[in-house]
Amino acid sequence: MELLKEKLSLLPDKPGVYLMKDASGQIIYVGKAKVLKNRVRSYFTGSHNGKTQLMVSLIADFEIIVTDSEVEALLLECNLIKKHNPKYNILLRDDKTYPYITITEELHPRILVTRQITKGKGKYFGPYPNATAAKEAAQLLNRLFPLRKCRQIPNKPCLYYHLGQCLGPCVEEVPPEAYEQIRKEAATFLKGDQGAILKALEEKMVAAAEKLEFERAKEYRDLIEDLKKVGEKQNITLTDFVDRDVVGYAFTNDQICIQIFYLRQGKLLSRDNFIFPYYEEPEEAFISFLAQFYTECNALPQEILLPPIDLSLLAKLFPMSIPQKGQKKDLVQMAMENAQTTLHEQISLEIRNLEEGSKALEELGAILHIPSPRVIESFDISNIAGTHIVAGMVQFLDGKPNRSQYRKFKIQPMPNMDDTACMFQVIERRYTRLLQEGLPLPDLILVDGGKGQVNAALSALGTLNLYIPVAGMVKNDNHQTSALVDAQGQIHYLERRSSGFRLMERLQNEVHRFAITFHRQQRAKTMTLSELDGIPGIGPKRRQQLLRTFKSIDNIRQATIDELQKAGLPATAAKAIFEHFNPKEESP
Repeated sequence: MELLKEKLSLLPDKPGVYLMKDASGQIIYVGKAKVLKNRVRSYFTGSHNGKTQLMVSLIADFEIIVTDSEVEALLLECNLIKKHNPKYNILLRDDKTYPYITITEELHPRILVTRQITKGKGKYFGPYPNATAAKEAAQLLNRLFPLRKCRQIPNKPCLYYHLGQCLGPCVEEVPPEAYEQIRKEAATFLKGDQGAILKALEEKMVAAAEKLEFERAKEYRDLIEDLKKVGEKQNITLTDFVDRDVVGYAFTNDQICIQIFYLRQGKLLSRDNFIFPYYEEPEEAFISFLAQFYTECNALPQEILLPPIDLSLLAKLFPMSIPQKGQKKDLVQMAMENAQTTLHEQISLEIRNLEEGSKALEELGAILHIPSPRVIESFDISNIAGTHIVAGMVQFLDGKPNRSQYRKFKIQPMPNMDDTACMFQVIERRYTRLLQEGLPLPDLILVDGGKGQVNAALSALGTLNLYIPVAGMVKNDNHQTSALVDAQGQIHYLERRSSGFRLMERLQNEVHRFAITFHRQQRAKTMTLSELDGIPGIGPKRRQQLLRTFKSIDNIRQATIDELQKAGLPATAAKAIFEHFNPKEESP
């Protein structure tokens, strides 16, 4: 504490970034400040809400980085958050990218959905916050426009050619002019002008009907209906065909909700919302979010509309503005109202879940004659016929999964490898580790199984001189969650509609899912390694190449040398694999 006081007294009155650290030296929060001295000191003076107090209680040290300007501080804050991923910062996924529809610049172009924008590789339209909408639009475009569908041009025409949905570059040379015309028509469609295409389709439908080509006419009719449905989903909000985002926010004393409306070509495509706790002024949290979000954005819209805030920093980095009147201002107000509604709904849901979780924990505690267990750890053993034995452990905190505390165990060889012996080993290893590291123990241990597994867990705890309540989650003949068995072997049947039963069912399903997933991973890894490792000339890359081509070890085993070479292997490696799976018989 004395160190903190001394460092606080030395803070400069300059802009910069501060990094809060816990007792282990881990960075738990990164923030920016116009005046470092005032901002950092504010955490250690005055009153704060509960979440901020919790964070401050964990601060053991801090660092500062002085910058020349507040803009530099904002950008540095974004980079440091991305680098260190602090526990109490806004956590935006690095892979949070939205799909685009592209018309490629290939010799024989395609219409694709992609999340990567590569300059010079095509014309891009979007982003589409709703991936399903992007896929549906691309599918419709591929039906409307006869561009190439295959990745590589085949030697013979495919079904799309016979259906008239591909010009067939595999059959005949397609002039560039034809592709250019299709590109223009598809681009017109994606920009929101569907009238010309609808008119052309209606003319084709009528012509086909007059020729008594009713199947063809029906196809055109279906296309027209699908096209109209797409248009109905995209309500025009502005007529200037500008790509823009409209952003609003709402907040309580500890949570903030940010709502983003995505308008592309004047059409409202979708919206997104983000809810998270904040530890500074709401407007500062809002500005930090915008900086992070749009720094990571792979293609900025032409315009970003915001509610009244201090734009002195953001406007230097992004095309942001605050509308003063008219339809644009109304859109911002709509985003603000939606943010408020979403935040209210989220809080109401959290309260309901908290009440439900509290009720469930009280019910489990009452059945087992223990206080309501805040921390529950659940274990399951997974194997097939005694092979590839592993275990999984999940932890629930206040009735919710605490995934950072999930653990996997590979069972170490023992004379007796039955489920109870494995449970004994896992329990002993888990709580020996917690004791050694001085970490808190759970309030309740639930094992997947009956009295045998419960006794094994109790025995393991006994060797460590620990008392932690233990119960088993018993399944019925249909392998469904049924009851609890306590340390005395008494079976307790819970009302299936009760909160306690639903929590027990979630725990049992989750630990089973976690354990069996780990088991399958280990089994697949072992099978791959045992079959292909050790063959001369077959490393990790060639192993992956083989599995991609042949799909399974059995198919590789049955392949000829010629087939192996066609898969991209050199002759020596192909021969080595073939001889490995087809050893020559030794003469007597």
